Amino acid sequence: MTRPLAVYVHIPFCTYKCGYCDFNAYAGLDAIKLDYGQALLREIEANRSLLEGRTVTSIGFGGGTPSEVPPAQIAAVVAAISNIATLDPTAEVTLEANPGTCTAEAFRELRAAGVNRLSLGAQSFHAAELRFLDRIHSPEANAAAVRLARAAGFESIGLDLIYGLPGQSPASWAASLDAALALGPEHISTYALTVEEGTPLARRVAKGEVQPLDEDLVADQYELATERLSAVGYEQYELSNWAWPGFESRHNRTYWTDGDYLGLGAGAHGYLGGERYENAAHPRDYIAAAAGTGRPLPASLKRYTPSPATAMSDWLSLRLRLLTGFRPQEFEAKFAVTLESAVGPVLQECLAAGILARDPRIRLTRRGRLLHGEVAARMLAHLESVPPQVAACPS
Repeated sequence: MTRPLAVYVHIPFCTYKCGYCDFNAYAGLDAIKLDYGQALLREIEANRSLLEGRTVTSIGFGGGTPSEVPPAQIAAVVAAISNIATLDPTAEVTLEANPGTCTAEAFRELRAAGVNRLSLGAQSFHAAELRFLDRIHSPEANAAAVRLARAAGFESIGLDLIYGLPGQSPASWAASLDAALALGPEHISTYALTVEEGTPLARRVAKGEVQPLDEDLVADQYELATERLSAVGYEQYELSNWAWPGFESRHNRTYWTDGDYLGLGAGAHGYLGGERYENAAHPRDYIAAAAGTGRPLPASLKRYTPSPATAMSDWLSLRLRLLTGFRPQEFEAKFAVTLESAVGPVLQECLAAGILARDPRIRLTRRGRLLHGEVAARMLAHLESVPPQVAACPS
């Protein structure tokens, strides 16, 4: 196989933007969807030199709501990528979809276009919780979407669920988990509701209209998911993700394991050879940028190489999301310094506290999974205050 590459394609359109969402997503821009599709094709061509000679192992369509654009637009993007790069015969092609807006015909067309994995934003199986989240679908639509997807030939379906909602009881969360399990998805992702700055939800919290759920209760719901899903055979492979064996997200694993990925679309981020970049965020700005002649990437991109401290912190934070963790030798091969010289004091502190384990891989313990963010923050703070002596970070 030639050098592997993952490709992320951002589709920024939504029928309605949920109040908790801080993703680069926009409602009411239907008029520019066609222009946006053409801009994606131009960006792919502009990236020809980066795609040639690479084997694309996964394509992920995220958003926004990728199912908001016509399946023909998705098909055109997949075809354009595979016409330049080598598309692995076993490549995972994932598309995020809204249970409330996908039809049987759309699912069939998406499957014919090469999409072989769906990630359905179920979020909850309770009508009141869906209303709080500003979701436009019903609990019944979750089950209907899975049935339609199966009928269209999809054999890999994931469901996303949100817990930690204000007032959400353990019984309510357990009922959503059970309803999801009854549909037999190959993959389940669970995410704690976070109050992101600048969102309508954050403004409601600031006004006292919404009271966030107590952190201890949120942790209890995480543990409940761990027990419920493990009991029926799902394997937890990442902090927020469970799957049947063989159905883990190949695309997301690229992010977590320091693999190269090309980001296409408005606000998309990419990572190639140690360099990071991000596209113009607003779809109109992105369309204008993609119409330019800049090569190999549109001219409006922000490109940068992280500092050694940031690169090390990012690597450690992402690898610790995987339950298998990492071998210290992997860190040393990447950065040409030992793990102890980089974050020794924090490492020893976390090992002593039972947050990390070393056997010989470094990984979070079950208790430590609830403290991943704190561990990552401490490692970054240490790296910034006592930077390791390293001339350069090999890519």
